[in-house]
Amino acid sequence: MPPHRSRPARRTRRAPVALAERSAAADFSGGVIKIGIVNDQSGPLSDNSGPGSVVAARLAVEDFQREIPDIKVEIVFADHQNKPDIGAQLVRRWFDVDGVDMVADVGNSAVALAIQSIARDKNKIVIYSAVGTTEIGGKQCSRTGLMWLHDNYNLVSGSVRRLVSQGYDSWFFIAADYAFGRNMVEVSQRVLAEGKAKSLGAVFHPLGNADYGSFLLQAQASKAKVVAFANAGEQLVTVMKQWHEFGMNVGSQKPVAELMFLTDVHAMGVETAKGLTTVTAWYWGLNEETRAFGQRFYKLHKAMPTAPQAAVYSAVLQYLKATAAAGTDETNAVLEKMRAMPVDDFYARGARLRADNKLVHDFYLVEVKKPEDLKTPWDYYNVVEMISADDAFLPLSQSECPLLKTSAN
Repeated sequence: MPPHRSRPARRTRRAPVALAERSAAADFSGGVIKIGIVNDQSGPLSDNSGPGSVVAARLAVEDFQREIPDIKVEIVFADHQNKPDIGAQLVRRWFDVDGVDMVADVGNSAVALAIQSIARDKNKIVIYSAVGTTEIGGKQCSRTGLMWLHDNYNLVSGSVRRLVSQGYDSWFFIAADYAFGRNMVEVSQRVLAEGKAKSLGAVFHPLGNADYGSFLLQAQASKAKVVAFANAGEQLVTVMKQWHEFGMNVGSQKPVAELMFLTDVHAMGVETAKGLTTVTAWYWGLNEETRAFGQRFYKLHKAMPTAPQAAVYSAVLQYLKATAAAGTDETNAVLEKMRAMPVDDFYARGARLRADNKLVHDFYLVEVKKPEDLKTPWDYYNVVEMISADDAFLPLSQSECPLLKTSAN
């Protein structure tokens, strides 16, 4: 993999959507509902969100317009380059100058933490997908910051407990060296300790790293039963390919992807990924409705949607429905509607925002199929089991979210 390059992408680009003028446009600031998609548009995390999240947002607007054609909606998008300062600068300008009402996606924990405080101070809504750190829904939770997809607890609690119960009681971690990776290791180690299992160590690599040889050798030397990868995107793809190159795929250690997206499997190839397990909030092949969205998305993006992209669709559509129901894009009024309205779409059925602003829904433990078991392109997962929302989410009694203290008073 070539070294990660810095990209001059501060410019905000517009994704025009032709919509009819709304007769009561005065109800909306600037006469339009303006939504910003900010994420990694061309770097190591771009396949799982990136331009595909913009496609998903456009499809949500299209479906909203089918029901309510007279409300004007505009989608803007920008690349934060996985840099918190750039992400913060972009979002601050969107809110202060460009009249953006809501920001969605983000897809990088360090950037998300920077944006969270800005949105809180500006009283603006931000809806996160593919943001792993538990801080966003924990100590740094905010009335205006909503978690739509997952956090690291969702991703590791069920899978780690399941593997420990099967005798995989010693772990070593290879993790991304930023907020997401470090938080995922911390959460995993807490779950291991609860199950009286051991963490034998962790090594952290920079974002966009290309050579994992020394990290893999440390993992091998640890003699841990499990080598867990707390990274994603190009990083996971590269380290798994090198896992095979080092011959570790025929050893006794079990590789576990604590976060893996469909596009990661596609990039590394099923022969490399076969047998890998991960937890996901959504998969395009779950049922007829998800497959229909997958085919619709594929026609525009030439790839099946990932869970973060499906979450962006759902979040944007729900925000638009709430705004229409409120008759305004004023933040407090929209938030009131969003908390009152269940999410009922192909992404989640009957899901609601709980007091810590997490959308509570089921998850799935999935395993990558063997090449000979593939029936159609992108048909990469077998669903091993469903993890109920009750089991997937940290109990509110254990949450450190300050909002819970406010609601209790």
